[in-house]
Amino acid sequence: MRKRLGTRPIILSTVTVIVFNEQRQILLQKRKDTCDWGTIGGALELGESLEEAARRELYEEAGLKARTMKFIDVLSGKNMYYKYPNGDEVYFVMAVYEADGIEGEPTINDDEGLELKYFSLDQPIKEMNFMTKKYLKKLGYINQAY
Repeated sequence: MRKRLGTRPIILSTVTVIVFNEQRQILLQKRKDTCDWGTIGGALELGESLEEAARRELYEEAGLKARTMKFIDVLSGKNMYYKYPNGDEVYFVMAVYEADGIEGEPTINDDEGLELKYFSLDQPIKEMNFMTKKYLKKLGYINQAY
């Protein structure tokens, strides 16, 4: 598709999975494409439901399974615009889930991530992805002054 459209904006249907440990620290992935920290997630595949995509991304990117996926919100609109380092422009339509009953240990399971790590949300996280910070603020996971 990008061969035909170039870097022009597209609408991209995605999921994001919020994972907390027992200390209420959030699991973030250092992404290979942006070299910053973001939540687990990605684009839907053809015929896939939002929850199926969330479960698949959680396993693909972190080697984890969840007993339940709690639907949090759908984010969309002009505030969900993002320009990737390679110039590709997107407007995300993002379903946000919070994973519960995590099984397994975080393990990089694909070629998209460089590292997985739990962070406290009490202190600003250096190198947090701009979009991640934006939607964590909007959803109330971090305060506006963060």
